[in-house]
Amino acid sequence: MDYRKLGPSGAVVTAYCLGTMTFGAEADEAASHKLLDDYFAWGGNFIDTADVYSAGKSEEIIGRWLKARPTEARQAVVATKGRFPMGKGPNDIGLSRRHLGQALDDSLRRLDIDHIDLYQMHAWDALTPIEETLRFLDDAVRAGKIGYYGFSNYVGWHIAKAAEIAKARGYTRPVTLQPQYNLLARDIELEIVDACLDAGMGLLPWSPLGGGWLTGKYKRDETPTGATRLGENPNRGNESYAARNAQERTWAIIDAVEEIAKARGVSMAQVALAWTAARPAVTSVILGARTREQLADNLGSAELKLSEAEMGRLNDISAPQAAAYPYGEGGRNQRHRKIEGGR
Repeated sequence: MDYRKLGPSGAVVTAYCLGTMTFGAEADEAASHKLLDDYFAWGGNFIDTADVYSAGKSEEIIGRWLKARPTEARQAVVATKGRFPMGKGPNDIGLSRRHLGQALDDSLRRLDIDHIDLYQMHAWDALTPIEETLRFLDDAVRAGKIGYYGFSNYVGWHIAKAAEIAKARGYTRPVTLQPQYNLLARDIELEIVDACLDAGMGLLPWSPLGGGWLTGKYKRDETPTGATRLGENPNRGNESYAARNAQERTWAIIDAVEEIAKARGVSMAQVALAWTAARPAVTSVILGARTREQLADNLGSAELKLSEAEMGRLNDISAPQAAAYPYGEGGRNQRHRKIEGGR
C-alpha cells in the first residue's frame, strides 16, 4: 500500500482517494455503499465529497455508511468542500464567514460526524476578502470542527496570497489543492504546481482520466453515444467531445497511453492514473469510478510503476502547449540565470 502525507501535515492517506461526486446521482445509496466497501477492503482510507454533490445527498450517503461501519470509520480520512450555492439566497454561496459557518455545520450534520479531516474551499470567491476566509478556517481548526483545510480550483496567485497571509497572521496554513490534472490537461504545471510546491501544499488531482478520454472509450470523429458521461452529454464541461476531438495532441496522447498499456498488459486507465500519481507534489489521486468494475480496474494502477522511459514518453507527448511568453521558453529564460553568469 502506498501511503503519503496529506501535504505538509502529519496525517496519512492512500495514494488513491475515492471521489464521490456520483453518489446520489449516477450511483444510488446501495451502489455507493458497495463502492465504499470495495475501496476500504482494498486498503483505501481517503474519501472526498462536497456539499454540492447531489445537493447534499453524497454527504448523507457517506454519513450513513460511516455510522454503519465504525471500524472503517475510525480509519477514514474524510474530506468535503464548501463554496457553491446550497440555496437561493445571496448568503447561500461563497467563502464568507456567514456562508461557510452554515455550510460547515450542514456538512457535519449530513456526514453525521463531529469533525471533518480536510475542509476544502471549492473555488475562489472574488467578493470575500481572503483574510475573512482564512480567519474562519483558522477558527474552525481551533474549535475542533476541522483538522486541516485546503483549496480547489485556485490559480497560482490565489494560492500564493492565501499561503503568505496565513503565514504572516499566524493562522493555520493550507495543506492541499484539488485541481483538474491529467495527461490531457497539464496547464497547472505552468504556474499552479510551482505555487503549491513553494507553499508546501500537496495536490489532489480530480478528473485524472480526463472524463473518460484516457480510458480509450472514445474514438476519433465518432460522437459518443450510450451510457457514458459524454454519451449522455457530448458537450459536457471541460471534457466536451468536439473541442478535444479536433486537437491532434489529444489523439497522440491517447495512442501513446494505449501502446504502453498493451505492452504492459494493463488497462489504459491504469497507465494514465499511474502517470498522475507519480507527478511532483501529488498526494492522492481522486478516483471517480461509476461502477465496482471501474473502481477495481482503477485501483489496479497502484501496482503499476511506469519506467523512466515510459514516463518520459508520456511527459514529452503531453507537454503543455504554451506561447513563448510568459510560460513558454522565452518566459522561462527570463526567470532563470546561469550560476556562472552570462547568457
